Amino acid sequence: MGHCTLPAAQPAAQVTCAPEHAAMGHCTPAKTITAEGTNLPAGSGTAPPVPTDYAADAIYGPSAMAMGRHHLSLHHGGQNFSMVMLNIAEVKIKSGRDSYEWGGEAWYGGDINRLVVKTEGEGEFGGGVESAEVQALYSRAIGPYFDLQAGVRYDFEPDPSRVYATVGFEGLAPGFFDVEGALFLSDRGELLGRLEGYYDQRITQKLILQPRAELNFAAQSSEDIGVGAGLTDAEIGVRLRYDIAREFAPYVGVQYERAFGRTRDFLRDEGEATGGWSFLAGVRFWF
Repeated sequence: MGHCTLPAAQPAAQVTCAPEHAAMGHCTPAKTITAEGTNLPAGSGTAPPVPTDYAADAIYGPSAMAMGRHHLSLHHGGQNFSMVMLNIAEVKIKSGRDSYEWGGEAWYGGDINRLVVKTEGEGEFGGGVESAEVQALYSRAIGPYFDLQAGVRYDFEPDPSRVYATVGFEGLAPGFFDVEGALFLSDRGELLGRLEGYYDQRITQKLILQPRAELNFAAQSSEDIGVGAGLTDAEIGVRLRYDIAREFAPYVGVQYERAFGRTRDFLRDEGEATGGWSFLAGVRFWF
């Protein structure tokens, strides 16, 4: 009827079950929960050390198992490979005197570290070699798709010969374009640069169309080696090859090349062509 207010209920007092009463079944003791595993409070202690012992060592011996683990790593990413590829070996048919060109590389090493040797050059039939170079490089993978390279380059031709300190990169750009770039500093202080790229477009499993381009640069003019400052020359072409086998493929193609600036003037002074179209026929092989 609302004449009065009852006092609030008080929580029941917790009853402690003595061990002797629990033994006679008069009460049930409270369950004790021990903190363990994920119930432990967060802490800042150091993690336990990584185990360095192997169970198999106790049976077969540490030395035998160490050798087994070494061979296992070799067959799962630790192998060394080698490859020799002549990417360009061609005849260039053009107005005037026909010429030839080569370009290739060989390497030995694993997925991360490699020794790379590159070579390229060109010349005219009946006129000798006009340019020839060899590079010896250390190549280090800096990611899944690119390698950083450094070493030396030696030019046999043109005369006088040059030695260059070399640093560059090589890899697979987005879109599956193969790209290479390098800077060359000669023993005479000349700084040169090169950028090239190509793309393999499969028409069928054996017929491949390869667009290819190359740009060359110089930081300063040098009449000794016939280059002017800036963009010295450029090549752009396309090659159609047929893989008789994966290791051997003849090809045909066309290419346009042009010299620029002072480089073009140097060529004119020597009575050389400054550019034009060429028909290409060659082979690409590797082993």
